Amino acid sequence: PFFFEVDLDEGLVDLDLRNDSDTPDVPPPTDSTPEILKRALSGLSARWKNWWIRGILTLAMISVFFLIIYMGSFMLMLLVLGIQVKCFHEIITIGYRVYHSYDLPWFRSLSWYFLLCVNYFFYGETVADYFGTFVQRREQLQFLIRYHRFISFALYLAGFCMFVLSLVKKHYRLQFYMFAWTHVTLLITVTQSHLVIQNLFEGMIWFLVPISSVICNDIAAYIFGFFFGRTPLIKLSPKKTWEGFIGGGFSTVLFGFVFSYFLAQHQYFVCPVEYNSETNRFVTECEPSELFQLKKYSVPLLLQAVLGWETVNMYPFQMHSIALSTFASLIGPFGGFFASGFKRAFKIKDFADTIPGHGGIMDRFDCQYLMATFVHVYITSFIRGPNPSKVLKQLLVLQPEQQLNVYRTLKSHLVEKGILRPSLRG
Repeated sequence: PFFFEVDLDEGLVDLDLRNDSDTPDVPPPTDSTPEILKRALSGLSARWKNWWIRGILTLAMISVFFLIIYMGSFMLMLLVLGIQVKCFHEIITIGYRVYHSYDLPWFRSLSWYFLLCVNYFFYGETVADYFGTFVQRREQLQFLIRYHRFISFALYLAGFCMFVLSLVKKHYRLQFYMFAWTHVTLLITVTQSHLVIQNLFEGMIWFLVPISSVICNDIAAYIFGFFFGRTPLIKLSPKKTWEGFIGGGFSTVLFGFVFSYFLAQHQYFVCPVEYNSETNRFVTECEPSELFQLKKYSVPLLLQAVLGWETVNMYPFQMHSIALSTFASLIGPFGGFFASGFKRAFKIKDFADTIPGHGGIMDRFDCQYLMATFVHVYITSFIRGPNPSKVLKQLLVLQPEQQLNVYRTLKSHLVEKGILRPSLRG
């Protein structure tokens, strides 16, 4: 989970490693807790010391996150890229530590090369989709965008050939294991982070509500489990409880509903993020869509007696926030369970020791990646319609003759529908 995770405590006494005795040990991460915190909390039990360390660092990370939101969309994209690279580094480092004794040639070099290739492909696609007018003004970029997919494939093919040339007798199977390791890591980190950025371009609200819902669920589940937890939830995470799971779920749905109401009132959060080629800046100015305009809804009869209201004014997006929050509560935690199983397989407590009391960056984002995929699928399935700005950008790239053909076809279509008069001249 993102901020609070309660699945593996310091002791790791309940690990069942009988079927993994052939897995090489990974060196345990060092304790990176600042000395000032250690001294300040030295009189507390291990349980409460961990509570305070996690709580203080969580508040610090949330504060930094709010600052980056204030700095704008571009800084959020850089944040996503930085998190992606660090998550990739943590997973690849585990593989390297586990199998370093075999001295596999080019393993880390090829892993980072494939990361570069895949990022070049995905970010090139993003540039082509959202920066069309900017690209048109620069001939060098026009060449790169026109042949982008061919260049991406050629780069990947070079890495593939280097891998084949690096194969060493007696290590074939292990090298293919690590080849698959790298590609699965790319699938988990790069593909999902690309979807996060795609969601961000739809409007910052599609970025903030899902991420905040996962954060809220982690914190609420931790608090409910810490104080009321009695019934174990799943063997992979023995510290997770049904009380925390249920309490976190209800809290997350309520939080998402209220938080969406606040965000939906501001253009900065609801408007699609677009690049203005004249000012060379990202802008979030638009006429809010129907999703972000107040509407009157009838209150169900059962609730009318409790609330005393027959109707209520809400933003339609708040209804969608219920779906997002429900996914974050019910399915999102399975990303954390998956990560717990992975860590148990390699006898490690955390992916790294980057954040004191929390582990590595990947430990905080295991649920976020699953959430990013769901949000992207949800938008494309239920929200997104034809995008006039994208169509216009594609038209501007066409040759003049092709643009005229499109114009004539569109004019003929509008005349047939009675929108234009037949006598209208182009």
